[in-house]
Amino acid sequence: MICPNCERNLLRKERTGNICSHCKRPYALDPKTNSLRLSDLRVRRITTELTDNGRIRVTPGQLWYALSRKRIREAEFAPGCAGGALFGGVLFGFWGIFGGIPFMLYLAAALLATALGIVTARLRGAGRGIPPMTRAAFRTEALGEWLRVYGSLPPGVVDDIGRPWSRPADAPPPHAVVVCPDPSIAAFLAADGLPERHGIALVKDPGHVTALLPALPPRGPVLVLHDADAPGELLLRRLRESLPGRPVVDAGVSLRTVHGVPKAVAYRDPDRKPTAEEMRRLTALGEFTPEQLKWLAQGWRFPLVGLPPARLLAVLDRRAEQIGRSLDTERRHAADVGFMTWPWAAGDGPEPAGGR
Repeated sequence: MICPNCERNLLRKERTGNICSHCKRPYALDPKTNSLRLSDLRVRRITTELTDNGRIRVTPGQLWYALSRKRIREAEFAPGCAGGALFGGVLFGFWGIFGGIPFMLYLAAALLATALGIVTARLRGAGRGIPPMTRAAFRTEALGEWLRVYGSLPPGVVDDIGRPWSRPADAPPPHAVVVCPDPSIAAFLAADGLPERHGIALVKDPGHVTALLPALPPRGPVLVLHDADAPGELLLRRLRESLPGRPVVDAGVSLRTVHGVPKAVAYRDPDRKPTAEEMRRLTALGEFTPEQLKWLAQGWRFPLVGLPPARLLAVLDRRAEQIGRSLDTERRHAADVGFMTWPWAAGDGPEPAGGR
């Protein structure tokens, strides 16, 4: 690996204890000792990409997905064990046949059966899509080491611990509400100023929406940010049922937009499979294909943290602007005469720095 401090190429014996033998300085992550094969340089490179070269800020959850995406796609399930068992089975088999040793034949048969079982399980999907490091483990292991060595999170990464949904008591009445159960995305939106910029209230769950309804304009919508999974799809429907007459907008990630899309790398959490009751409700909706229902039942999901941060922020900014124009007569009139778009109208090139 390359030392992140002196940029020397280090052999394994030259970096004992995560200390470079050349510059004598410590580093946080060694690809040989963590399940995501992370190095400090890779974390810095991915962070730079996620933050759009420092233009925006991101959170640990978004960084976890970006660093895990490649390993999730690889979908490894004990390939070394299968290969080793197969090699050992063939070797002991020849030894038993030509050496006339019955015990070796039994051992070879056991190893070959083990290799066959691993390959069969792999073909049936066992282990597929399961991240080698969970979000919780990423925080305590990878980021824990990073904090120990550098004293702070990677540049551009803001913490998502606490209450990112908190709203100042003296905040003006909101134009709209965004429901976002994921603390990483809530902290991301708050850190990049979306609620203040557009007069939006950011809340965690449907229970907090009710308290804000009296302050909302009659046509003020409720936007729902959710994972593409069983709980996320049910959250959207539950809000629509509980808020009749109020616009409830699916702001993503919807299952129909990511299911089967190669670039949308989904993952599975064996501990978070939907319950039988949840699957019954999803089936009763009649909105999903049998293939999609099977996908959900197996615990697959595509998370909000998997969306490119800059793109997600740009989409929400545009949607919030549309909401504001539709609710404000003066702003709607200004948009009609072109005041809000001149001189950077669609097709005239990128918006200037700081114009977001």
